[in-house]
Amino acid sequence: MFDSHCHLTDSRFDEDRSAVLDAASQAGVTRMVTVASDLEDARAAAALAQRHRGLWSTAGIHPHAVSEAAADDVEGVRELAAAHTEVVAIGETGLDYFHDHSPRRLQRRWFEAHLELAADLDLPIVIHTRDAEDDTISALRNAPKSVRKVLHCFTGSLKLLEVGLEEGCYVSFAGIITFSKFDGQAAVRAVPGDRLLAETDAPYLAPVPRRGKRNEPAFVTHVIAALADIRGEHVGAVAEGTAENAERFYALGP
Repeated sequence: MFDSHCHLTDSRFDEDRSAVLDAASQAGVTRMVTVASDLEDARAAAALAQRHRGLWSTAGIHPHAVSEAAADDVEGVRELAAAHTEVVAIGETGLDYFHDHSPRRLQRRWFEAHLELAADLDLPIVIHTRDAEDDTISALRNAPKSVRKVLHCFTGSLKLLEVGLEEGCYVSFAGIITFSKFDGQAAVRAVPGDRLLAETDAPYLAPVPRRGKRNEPAFVTHVIAALADIRGEHVGAVAEGTAENAERFYALGP
């Protein structure tokens, strides 16, 4: 299995990071991408990925963090991504109008810069979007067509999903789909099998029956089981399909 999006550099893993990776392997989760939130985090993620087989990283500035980023951090992201084969995507980037930790105009400017950078480096991009559907749709429609995109931890509307699929996006689901209040089953069913990804977003959003605890890559098994249940498919087929899709999205060998 493949956890396509986690945050293994988070401080909540500082005391047992190696044990967490071992637990993932024992659960059958042998491939992971640890996703960066700012330039310093991207450097740490790349260094971590260098030390562990089956682990890759990304480089980018999260919309929460762009107000604190230096103007030349985008060039730092470029240099890091260009210099390290472990860095397999740009991001996460995007728009978050729910928390509004950064001014919206600034979020949009950094999102556009990340999209251009992904096109320049021929790397895919990991997109975060929350309560910003109109501007996300506009960005997707104006993005360079060559860039592979994923809408990570998808909880959006069917309209956003439709546009995302039209623009070639992959769609990733996390532990939210196991929550009793989740009402996006139609979106889970609507994603074509060759665009579907599974993720934990660890240490956040631990799935049922681990809800309330620290999330970790081993728990992607619960996300895959929920995807299979909602879509009416066999768990093994979903595990294999989402792993193959992640390999293709991130341009990795099997």
